[in-house]
Amino acid sequence: MTLRPPGRRSHLPNPESGQDVLQRELLEEMAISLGRAGRRAELALTQLREHQGAADERLLLLKAAAESVHAYFIQRELCGLRKHDDVIRDYRIPRAVLARLGAK
Repeated sequence: MTLRPPGRRSHLPNPESGQDVLQRELLEEMAISLGRAGRRAELALTQLREHQGAADERLLLLKAAAESVHAYFIQRELCGLRKHDDVIRDYRIPRAVLARLGAK
């Protein structure tokens, strides 16, 4: 039996090139960013759903939810995920939020 140091992959026919390593790390960062944006959108939507206070406060929560959902959709598109129908259904994104996407 032969022991090799960790990380050494000389036994593979084509060891990873620097470009392969960079590509894998970029994909990992994209996945992390997508998850982070999804959590932000989910939190903003939860706060909007649970709000029981004044209308002006709800308006601020609606704006924050729209901004976070918009950012999440952009991040998804950067990852090559163009259709958002499943996300809209799974996150239960209200029409009021969807109507504001991209609005300032």
